Amino acid sequence: MIKNAPFRSADFVSFEYKWGVGKTLANSYNSATGDYQYLDDKDSLVKTHVKLRKNDMIYLHSKANELGLWNFPSVIANNGSDLNSPKILRYEIQFNYKTKSKKVIYLTDYNEIPKLRDVAAQMQKLIGQSINDAEERYGNKK
Repeated sequence: MIKNAPFRSADFVSFEYKWGVGKTLANSYNSATGDYQYLDDKDSLVKTHVKLRKNDMIYLHSKANELGLWNFPSVIANNGSDLNSPKILRYEIQFNYKTKSKKVIYLTDYNEIPKLRDVAAQMQKLIGQSINDAEERYGNKK
């Protein structure tokens, strides 16, 4: 099944992950560069460098495959939703492969298809946790 997946593990290059509200998403992570920036609990922008291990990347690709990321619509939002709403938390996830990529925009107030909402939220949490774990590992080395 995995060998025939439309996005193969061997072709996985990087992913980009952004989140926030409004037009500009201040929080972002790029696995290719390791650039990570986020607003802390005092609304200060923290910029750091966090590299994921190869194991982490394989894990995220496998979870994306397991959860069916490739079959997600490109936008997971209620009909008529404002994608740039200043009140609704938005996540943008893009998995980049050698010859193609898959981008999904997910608004957290989505409620039209509960199963789709749940797997999108699960994928978002897995990515966030992987980045946080890598940041803790990196921070502990100092």
